Amino acid sequence: MVDHDRLFKELISTFFVEFIELFLPQILEYLEADSITFLDKEIFIDVTEGARYETDLLAQAQFRGEPSQFLIHIEHQSATQSRFGLIACDCS
Repeated sequence: MVDHDRLFKELISTFFVEFIELFLPQILEYLEADSITFLDKEIFIDVTEGARYETDLLAQAQFRGEPSQFLIHIEHQSATQSRFGLIACDCS
């Protein structure tokens, strides 16, 4: 069985600068590419609802000379799920 999640995280971490260049090019001019490191399994708690969220991959980098962290939510799927985007955001 193919571990799609692991492969996708590996692709994003390997080609993170190229990903930013393709999808968020305006950020690239401020991002110090040589400062990028990846943190794994950061945990976030929604204090109002008590829900616990865990990131798969978090990039830490210098942005405009300041320490920063990038959280880009990507939900990849290895199989088709009808109305996935609408269900995920609970839109009609």
